[in-house]
Amino acid sequence: MPRKSTPRESVAEQADAAADEGRCELAIVGDLTENATEFVDKLLGVEPGSECTIYFDSPGGNPYTANSLVSLLRLRGIRATGIVVGECSSAAIWPFAACDVRLVTPASVLLFHPMKWQSEEQVGIREAAEWSRHFSALEQEMDQLLIDLFGGSGPNAVGDLVRGWCQEHRYVTGRELAAAGLAELVDLTLLPWLCEPAAGEQ
Repeated sequence: MPRKSTPRESVAEQADAAADEGRCELAIVGDLTENATEFVDKLLGVEPGSECTIYFDSPGGNPYTANSLVSLLRLRGIRATGIVVGECSSAAIWPFAACDVRLVTPASVLLFHPMKWQSEEQVGIREAAEWSRHFSALEQEMDQLLIDLFGGSGPNAVGDLVRGWCQEHRYVTGRELAAAGLAELVDLTLLPWLCEPAAGEQ
């Protein structure tokens, strides 16, 4: 049976124990920005080059945080299976798209929209102008990254579809994402491979 963690165990201890058993499961739940340290620690607890399952239920957050999670997944060669168990919206879509296997349920929801930003109070005009320039470039880079992660590099229907969803501020259901070929639709029954014996177990 899969291992159950105890409340006193740290994130690192839980990840190490799961890795030892050949099963590593993580959850990205809540705001990316508020929980950035926790999510980064979780990914750092996964052995480089190994496999893990990531459950998503997040409304999004800072695009820089999303970019850092994508970078950790790719730079560490983590082969992730992402499962949207609730919501996976805004910036949370980037790390989900970075997963090698993407699963959704009929009730999964993903909100696509253009990047948003807010300036701090008492920002000087030069700083505001520079931030505007940077944000414009960042928005284009992040949009292209999302399309590339979904396998849509170059002119193709996937790129047009994702751009269209973002421009429309579109809520996309699990069924729609699967119909577009960007994820696999699963029903709410046990995923057999979650309970498969780890290597070396009988």
